[in-house]
Amino acid sequence: MDRELIEGRLLKRYKRFLADVELEDGSVITSHCPNSGSMKTCADKGWKVLLSKSENPKRKYSTTLEWIHNGKTWIGVNTHKANTLVGEFIARGEIAPLSGYLSQRAEVKISDHSRIDWVLDPDPSEDRPACFVEVKSVTLLGEDGTYQFPDAVTSRGTKHLRELQKLVTLGKRGVMLFLVRREDGTYFRPAREIDPTYAQALEEAIKSGVEVIVCGTKASPPGVTCTGEIPFHLE
Repeated sequence: MDRELIEGRLLKRYKRFLADVELEDGSVITSHCPNSGSMKTCADKGWKVLLSKSENPKRKYSTTLEWIHNGKTWIGVNTHKANTLVGEFIARGEIAPLSGYLSQRAEVKISDHSRIDWVLDPDPSEDRPACFVEVKSVTLLGEDGTYQFPDAVTSRGTKHLRELQKLVTLGKRGVMLFLVRREDGTYFRPAREIDPTYAQALEEAIKSGVEVIVCGTKASPPGVTCTGEIPFHLE
């Protein structure tokens, strides 16, 4: 949970990791924006934002952009929070397909150049494999009202799908988990119009045995709750 949230209005987001925000007193500050995507459909000028305050005096920018409100819903734009939230939901047994494991480990190295977000280990007495979970934060809302990923071309995301496929061929359980950080859409689909390569890789991964879970959330900043699974379609 964030220690403090500061309210303001978004002026602009630029250079990927910076955002200018007008505070309630009229002053303007530059905040760190921890989101490497395009932030399409969730970063319009004038929208209400919430910033967290860092206690690290060495940081160049003392605040972090956490939430944006589009007039309908809060949108969690800090992608670094996605893994933590999923870990909490798993630990509480709130993601049914991922429940019943003995333990969970974060940021596990699976090769010389890659880590997986979560590994769930079964009880040794159980006859089932470990589960490898990759997490993606979903903030894009399509014109058709669907939640979509990615919001920009992502070769890294495609690489993660290939790695999950390889794990499945080795007898492991591979799960691609999309964490939806807004509440104004219907179902989830890959953003084929933005990154057809990723959409094709996702389809191939599913055919190879990789599972897809789309997890909904409800936000009342700074709190976030799990609302269960959201329907998923390839098209």
